[in-house]
Amino acid sequence: MRIEDLQYFMKVVEVGNMTQAAKELFISQPSLSKAISNLESEMGLSLFQRTAKGTLLTFQGEEFLQYARQVLEQIDLMNNRYKEGITANRIFSISAQHYAFVVDAFVKLLSEMDADQYEATLKEERTFEVLEDVANLKSEIGVIYRSNYNQKVLEGAFHEKQLTFTPLFRTSPYVFIDKHHPLAKNDIITLEELTAFPRLSYEQGTHNSFYYWEEILADIPVPKRIIVSDRATLFNLLIGLNGYTISSGIINDDLNSPDIMAIPLESDEVIELGYLTANQHQLSKIAEEYLILLEESIQQYAK
Repeated sequence: MRIEDLQYFMKVVEVGNMTQAAKELFISQPSLSKAISNLESEMGLSLFQRTAKGTLLTFQGEEFLQYARQVLEQIDLMNNRYKEGITANRIFSISAQHYAFVVDAFVKLLSEMDADQYEATLKEERTFEVLEDVANLKSEIGVIYRSNYNQKVLEGAFHEKQLTFTPLFRTSPYVFIDKHHPLAKNDIITLEELTAFPRLSYEQGTHNSFYYWEEILADIPVPKRIIVSDRATLFNLLIGLNGYTISSGIINDDLNSPDIMAIPLESDEVIELGYLTANQHQLSKIAEEYLILLEESIQQYAK
């Protein structure tokens, strides 16, 4: 297998069309088709499904994509390190669901460092991607939540990927809404009262089982649901559409809009926030320092 073949594969995934991919790679379409065919033959996989709408990944192709991306990322790192002479020290990497307290602890960690050069990574990702990053040691730590509803499924995934979940904080669910929302004066909010308003949830891609959703009680049907991919969009829609989301109640006004408030939800469910580590990996000193700051941030901003 050639590195070029993986690069060709990634280009076809990116543009979703064999003809356009060939143009952007400056090769002929027959050459590109042959390279992809050779890759499929060598790997014993069917990577793409050709349809009238374009070239789509098969299930095998989606899995292969994860490995191909890792290989090419490692090659880029080597090129940056040795060919281009970039010597910044990669000190720390974390993947997490969309939580402001994770960002807050990350800011404090780097602010306290005394270093002229470093490389650190913070990724807000889908639940499945957080697990994958930690399992593949792309991140030292992953931050997610579990509940009574999703615990069995997640524990099975942790076992399969050889991950350990360490609890940090337990809380009842809260409703995040704009301070001008019709329910903003409530001391507590019920699911029935939320029916009239759109529920905001984070997009989970192909791994969109309710067990992997970031919002607790995601399996309960709602008449209005909006799917978003990032925190900024979610909070803008909370304000603009009188929407809501259900989360931990941990709000940092410096990183979120000061117009967002958290009100307890009437529910017996429990949210347990925690961090993931790979069983075979010993945390670095800086990762341990980050965990201390993470706990401090949770305690500072938790309801």
